[in-house]
Amino acid sequence: MMDMRMKIFLSLALLACGLLFGIFALYRRFKKANRLKQFSIDVRETEQKPTLFVQLLDQVASMFSKRDSDIEGKFYAAGFYHFKYANLYIPTKFTLLIGCSILIYLVGESLNWDELNSFIFIGIWVVFCLIAPDAYLDSKRKGLQRKLSGQLPYLLDLLAVCVQTGMTIEAAMTYLSKEMSGFDKDLAQLLKNTNDRSRLVGLDRALDELYERVPTNEMRSFTMTLKQSLHYGTSIYGVLTTLAADIRDVTMLSMEEKIGKLAAKMSIPLILFIMMPVVILIAAPGIMRILANA
Repeated sequence: MMDMRMKIFLSLALLACGLLFGIFALYRRFKKANRLKQFSIDVRETEQKPTLFVQLLDQVASMFSKRDSDIEGKFYAAGFYHFKYANLYIPTKFTLLIGCSILIYLVGESLNWDELNSFIFIGIWVVFCLIAPDAYLDSKRKGLQRKLSGQLPYLLDLLAVCVQTGMTIEAAMTYLSKEMSGFDKDLAQLLKNTNDRSRLVGLDRALDELYERVPTNEMRSFTMTLKQSLHYGTSIYGVLTTLAADIRDVTMLSMEEKIGKLAAKMSIPLILFIMMPVVILIAAPGIMRILANA
């Protein structure tokens, strides 16, 4: 009876963890969407917003009915720029989910597993199939965003040099996208995509789309500063060099802040793994003598 209760408890705990993880992921997505809407010029303030429950239902429904363009955008944001099989992502995902679930059930029947054990393994596999691929792509996307933000000051210096020689900002992006493709394909692809979009929708809108793809503080500073420079006609060279120096200073300050927090974070391991064993080593001989004399 205790084993049955433990199995039921574990299955319910896994289900609750999966639901909490999904709700947390949806909440973070809503926060990101709301933050991006603050910088969008197409958002209407008078538009009636749907409730949180309706948004959750839309997100759950979108997990099962995603368009190929959305899947391609997810792979593109993760760094897979020329992935040709995005239309097979959802069918492959759910084929593996259903097929392996049936296989686990058949293996359990052949090995005389308890039905609850089979359902627990099937539940773990279902949660893994639903979460792991998207979590991997999301981690790749965040890593790529951090990399692009870290390389942004060097890109600004190169753009400033090109602008100082007489190039326009569009010509500088085209030139750098070709020259940088040999050693940094991510920055080269970023410049190429931004330049191509600027030819279609204008540089202003292309910079907005650039920030939507890389929503970091450094990229926001770059896009907003460059847009203001283009609108008011200030010198782009001075703006780019100043912005590169400011981003380096902010990066250095954030690094110093993280280093300053290490002392507080190391206090708990210091107490648990160093001070407590030392106290035990000091007090153990006296305690052993007391117990021996008792």
